[in-house]
Amino acid sequence: MRYWLLKTEPDVFSFDDLKKRPKKTEPWNGTRNYQVRNMMRDDMKIGDLGFIYHSSCEVPGVAGVIRIVSDAKPDPTQFDPKSEYYDKGSKKEEPRWLLVDVAWEADLPKFVTLEDLRNEPKLVDLPGPVMCCGLATRERTCSSPQVHVSSPPTICVIPEMP
Repeated sequence: MRYWLLKTEPDVFSFDDLKKRPKKTEPWNGTRNYQVRNMMRDDMKIGDLGFIYHSSCEVPGVAGVIRIVSDAKPDPTQFDPKSEYYDKGSKKEEPRWLLVDVAWEADLPKFVTLEDLRNEPKLVDLPGPVMCCGLATRERTCSSPQVHVSSPPTICVIPEMP
């Protein structure tokens, strides 16, 4: 099992929005980054867990835990001219962009801010790409794998996972 970080702007779609969806499930659409598309296609598996990371907001951080509940499949927004994610170069017979469905898995006891992550002693000595999915060292995240762990990452507030 891998653990993923999925970035979203909470004024567009938040962890609380996910919890209000039918079956607390939502297609994770709108990804327009080839590396992330490839991770969805090649690496994300049904049952993997992830964290929803709120970015581009006053206080960025981890809002909750999700589970990947589908294999990668074409993102229909790429074919919709009315969508902000429309890609006129993408063809239905050869879709360029993919999505996975995600489902609410667990709330966290508290919102884990980026500052909390940067100050967590257990994460300080991890290499940059692994350090909390690179949040402390990279500008852009989108979806990042945590591939060097064999159990849920410790961020000091992660609830027990089933």
